[in-house]
Amino acid sequence: MIDPRAIVHPSAQLAEDVEVGPFSLIGPDVTIDSGTRVLSHVVIKGPTSIGKNNRIYQFASVGEDCQDKKYRGEPTRLVIGDNNVLRESCTLHRGTVQDQGVTWVGSDNLLMAYVHIAHDCRVGDRCIFANNASLAGHVRVGDDVVLGGFSTVHQFCQLGPGSMTAGRTGLFKDLPAYTLASGSPAVPSGMNFEGMRRRGWSEETIRELRRAYKIVYRQGRRLDEAVEMLQEMVARVPELVPLVDSLLSSTRGIVR
Repeated sequence: MIDPRAIVHPSAQLAEDVEVGPFSLIGPDVTIDSGTRVLSHVVIKGPTSIGKNNRIYQFASVGEDCQDKKYRGEPTRLVIGDNNVLRESCTLHRGTVQDQGVTWVGSDNLLMAYVHIAHDCRVGDRCIFANNASLAGHVRVGDDVVLGGFSTVHQFCQLGPGSMTAGRTGLFKDLPAYTLASGSPAVPSGMNFEGMRRRGWSEETIRELRRAYKIVYRQGRRLDEAVEMLQEMVARVPELVPLVDSLLSSTRGIVR
């Protein structure tokens, strides 16, 4: 399963059925679980842990030292879950001790070509990052987030579950759950209602989310007033909980 032209460090721990293509390099302190395929010309450095059934395409750089001037070679980590696809030339860096020392990528994500995930980021599950989307350090991304091609996210920003950006969006503030954003700097442009339908949400629920969007963005309310109104709606619309949580947890202010 390991091409003879690949280089795998003796201390790397690979499940028996892991495939490694020609001219790939697997360094020390790397763990790769069953079903994962590493194609040609991939570099994986440790400490890095990669789960099951991932596909890592050519020229990806996984687990490299971070691009942070404070980094001094500490043994920080990269953790990748299951069933992810990392397309050509993706770059994923390990964390720093100034944060929690780990960069985390969940499961079932699609990272298209040239995606960059910087140190200390945390990415949820079922996300799609289109070509050349980039996360700066310490970014938090919820589940089911979609980043358009060439989107960039400033350090320490948070993207709530189900949020989405158009191509070439520049995010400098937090993006609440379900919210669409476009432009640089980003401005809100609605909600990801199509994503809601694909998840099987009822039209009644989607109507309530439309109302919630108007409360936050269209009625001239202060954010604390909008949050109070949304909290009153949560009992009958539990899908609002991620939106309320993302508004309450914002530290950089929201795209508005």
